Amino acid sequence: MNPNTAEKVIAAGLDAGASFVDLYEEETRNAAVSLRDHKIETATAGIEYGVGLRLLFGTDVVYGYTGSDSEDDLCILLNALLAARADAKSPARPGFPAFKIAHAPRMQEIVRRPAEAGQAAKLPLLIRAEKAGYAVSPTVAQVSASLADSTKKIQIANSEGLFISDERTRTRFSVSVTGENSAGERFVAGESPGALQGFEFFEKLDIEQFTRTAAERAVRMLSAGYIEGKKMPIILGNGFGGVIFHEACGHPLETEAVRKKATPFADKLNQQIAHSRVTAIDDGTIFGSWGSVAIDDEGMPTEKTVLIENGILKNFISDRVGALECGVRRTGSARRESYKYAPVSRMRNTYIAAGKDKFDDMLAGIEEGLFAPKLGGGSVNPATGEFNFAVEEGYRIRNGKIAEPVRGATLIGKGHEILPKISMVGSDLEITAGMCGASSGSVPVTVGQPTLKVDEMLVGGR
Repeated sequence: MNPNTAEKVIAAGLDAGASFVDLYEEETRNAAVSLRDHKIETATAGIEYGVGLRLLFGTDVVYGYTGSDSEDDLCILLNALLAARADAKSPARPGFPAFKIAHAPRMQEIVRRPAEAGQAAKLPLLIRAEKAGYAVSPTVAQVSASLADSTKKIQIANSEGLFISDERTRTRFSVSVTGENSAGERFVAGESPGALQGFEFFEKLDIEQFTRTAAERAVRMLSAGYIEGKKMPIILGNGFGGVIFHEACGHPLETEAVRKKATPFADKLNQQIAHSRVTAIDDGTIFGSWGSVAIDDEGMPTEKTVLIENGILKNFISDRVGALECGVRRTGSARRESYKYAPVSRMRNTYIAAGKDKFDDMLAGIEEGLFAPKLGGGSVNPATGEFNFAVEEGYRIRNGKIAEPVRGATLIGKGHEILPKISMVGSDLEITAGMCGASSGSVPVTVGQPTLKVDEMLVGGR
C-alpha cells in the first residue's frame, strides 16, 4: 500500500469527522494437504488479498473492506462507510503526524519457507503418520492426518502516524485416529501441534510419536467403561486442560465482553476472583509460539499480560475500543482473522502459570474422583461463564490412586465458580495450539496449564 494513498484516505476520514482512522492491508498464502484412507483427501493452496478501513467516532466503529489498494477504490469504500453513518456530523479533526515507516520486531526464525518446500514435501510426512497410527493396534480403523501452513503479510497505517508491517508464518500438524471394536463402537482421539515457524517445524516434529499417542488413547478409551455423573474432585491434566480457562474465564476477561457487561468479571478488577495459588497470563511474546504476534492487528507491540496474580484480577485483555470504553490500558490484544473483520480484544497464548504442587499430593485424600489428562470439545456461554467439556481421556481416582479408564465424562460448571476451587497447581506447565472463534473471526491461540486439582466439579456421565 502506497503511503501517499494511505495518507490521503486517512486525512479524508478525519475531515469527515472521524476521531480515528486506520487501514489494514493483508496478503495471505494458505496451503494444506490431508491424507485419509490411504489416499490424499484434499490438497489446497491459495492467496487472498484485501484492505480493511476502520473509522472510529468516539467508540462507535464503522468498518468495511475491499480487494483493491487503489486510491479510487479506497475512497469509494470510505464514502460508503460515511454514508452508512447517517449522523456523521462531527467536526473535522486536525491533521495527523507524518508516517514513521517501521517493521515489527522479529517473533520467529524461518529456516525453510513453506512455499519453497512445496506441497509435495508434505506427503512423505503424512504417510509416516498413517503408518505409525495403524501399527499401534488392529482396532485402529482410520487415521486422518494433515499438514497446513500460512504466511500472512500485513501493513497497518493510522491517523496517529503509524505505518508498520509484519510477516507471520504458521505451520500445524493434525492427526485424528479412530478406534473401532467388534461391536462397532468407535472412539476418536487426536493431536494438533502447531508453531509460529516455517517448514522446519514439520521436519523436526516427532510425527510418529504424536500419532501413536492419539492412537493409543483411542484404543485405550474404546475399551473403557462409562462413568456415573455427580460432583467430585477433579485433577485436570496439563496442556489442553487449559481450554476450560480459555473458554470460561479468558473470554469473559476480554474487554469485548467487559464493555457489554456480558461477563461475571466486569466489576472485579483488583478483587479476589480465584484461589491464591492461581496466576493466569495472556502472553503474545513467546518466541515462535503458535499464538504469538509481534504486533497486534492495530499495530501495537504485543506484551505479556498478567490477568490474575495470586488470585487477584489485575488486567483485562484489551484493544483500542475496549480500553476506551472500559477505562483500562491497551494490552496489544486486538486481533482478527483477516482484513474482512474489524479487530477486537482476543487472547494470544493464555495459560495458568506453573506452581509447586506434586501430583501425588493432589491424589492423596481423594477417595473418589476423576483424572482428566485430555479434554475434547465443548461449549461455553461467555456472559455467564457456564461451560461443558467432554473428557477425551479419563480415569477414576480411588483412595488416592489412579484406577481404570472411563469414558463419557463431561465437565460442567461456571468459570468464576471453578477458579476459587483450584486448590493445587503443579509445575508441569505445557501450552498447546488451537483456534479460537469469536466476533472477529477465527485466530490462532494457545491454551495451557500445569496439572491442576479442582476440589469439586460436576461431572456428567451415564
